[in-house]
Amino acid sequence: MNTIKLITLSLSLLLIPALVTGQNTRFSDPDTVARDQFWGTLYADGGTSFFCDTPFTNKGFTLTEGHIYPLAVVRSSLGCGTTRQCSNDDRYRQIASDLHNMVPVNSRVEMRRRNARYEQLAAGAREDDCGNRESAQFFEPAEPVKGDVARTVAYMVDTYDLPWVGTATVFRNWSRMDPPDDRELTRHRQVSELQGNDNPFVTDPDRIENL
Repeated sequence: MNTIKLITLSLSLLLIPALVTGQNTRFSDPDTVARDQFWGTLYADGGTSFFCDTPFTNKGFTLTEGHIYPLAVVRSSLGCGTTRQCSNDDRYRQIASDLHNMVPVNSRVEMRRRNARYEQLAAGAREDDCGNRESAQFFEPAEPVKGDVARTVAYMVDTYDLPWVGTATVFRNWSRMDPPDDRELTRHRQVSELQGNDNPFVTDPDRIENL
């Protein structure tokens, strides 16, 4: 590599915003983040729903912002009360605003999934058209996003000192069987640039083995 190219590369690397491994410290208003950053920026040109892989061009009435790590568990862990009561809790607002945990979800899927625990279910569990499986209060996501779910849950557990929402062994298995693909890595980069921090379990999937 000649000297000019080396200098150009060095300068370009210096201009890349530094990303930190840690908590979301940039956003603390969940409703504003969902409207402006999530739908208004991250998915302004559309995308695909997370648990069903259905393309969309705009939010419409069938989609909502879902949280892979359920906010009901966050509220319970913090002991801040109901959704309305927790809206006055700075810690809850910070966690609920974390874009790494926020995905576009079909509203009907979200109603069935949002308070469920994750599990690798036995044969015979009810399966929907998208490949998600349900049994009582348990939910098993479709194969293509199991690793995404595992790495997001691990991030929330590690970053915010929250409890697992399922068996740690199951999440580790899911992360191994479904490593980060181009779509997950692209979304991770976009979220990291918006929010200023990364999910180290996406950049280093082996990290989940020691959590």
